[in-house]
Amino acid sequence: MTQVLITIDTELSALLHQRGATADANLAASVTGRAGKHDVGVRWQMDCLDHHGLKGVYFIDPMPGLVFGPDIVAQMVEPILTRGHEVQLHIHTEWLEWAKTPLAGDRRGQNIGDFSLDDQLVLLGWGRDALMSAGAPRPIAFRAGNYGANDDTLKALAKLGFAWDASYNARYRDSHCRIGIGPDHVDPVRRLGVSEIPVAAISDRAGSIRPAQVCALSATEMREGLHHAAETRRPVFSIVTHSFEMLSRDRKRPNRAVMRRFEEMCRTIAAHPGLQTAGFADLDPGIANTDLPHGTRLGPSRVRTFNRMAQQALATWIYDRQLFPA
Repeated sequence: MTQVLITIDTELSALLHQRGATADANLAASVTGRAGKHDVGVRWQMDCLDHHGLKGVYFIDPMPGLVFGPDIVAQMVEPILTRGHEVQLHIHTEWLEWAKTPLAGDRRGQNIGDFSLDDQLVLLGWGRDALMSAGAPRPIAFRAGNYGANDDTLKALAKLGFAWDASYNARYRDSHCRIGIGPDHVDPVRRLGVSEIPVAAISDRAGSIRPAQVCALSATEMREGLHHAAETRRPVFSIVTHSFEMLSRDRKRPNRAVMRRFEEMCRTIAAHPGLQTAGFADLDPGIANTDLPHGTRLGPSRVRTFNRMAQQALATWIYDRQLFPA
């Protein structure tokens, strides 16, 4: 079986905070996914997952707790644990700009990889404890905000007892992501004391990859990527989405196109005998036992890529340019 990790980065928006949004308004727009009479955030996602008998992994960012207090973290954690899905650690260090507690002194950075190893130990340790104080089990997996981790992040995670990191995204390896593994690494790899699970991807055209993110792949691309993983007996296929991803970019309307992709992804996984969802607590550590690249991505297809680009253009026209109601 190929274990499918449906990972949902669950976070408040630093940009909305910068624009003056209250904690409640930010939570509604970023996590609840409220748009008028519709809630299409984490609860809608969990309804869809539960309907198909699937498990989700919610990477929750507790850093807004430095600004708004610990209750905001508990409000993110509690609904997910109540529904039986998994909570792991996510960090956006942009929130240090407004933190009431100076975890890293006066040092600032967009990404956790911008900080020293000692600072990363403090930040990650604080994040772990904040999730546990909000009622979550001790986290064993981490994803950096913006995928902005480096090798010091892996060293810090190992020292703090984390088993897994999910920050490596080959699409970002020349920018935010500075973990020292190559673009050909597709399957889990053991590095610096933790097991790295790369974000899954497909080749959308020669020399270009596209990550397995719900808003980035068409339903066809996601389905064929999942089928390829099962057929080639890949141990893990790690999918990314966000708590707010079912909304238009201005977070004012449901984006029905992305919602349909999420639903189709769930149907694909549930229907395929070679796929099953998992949390990090379900994974066998032995799947990451080599430093050698192995596994393959779904190869490019001009037809698939053209169809997705056409669908994206239409969805942007409908949901983001506000020419029609959603």
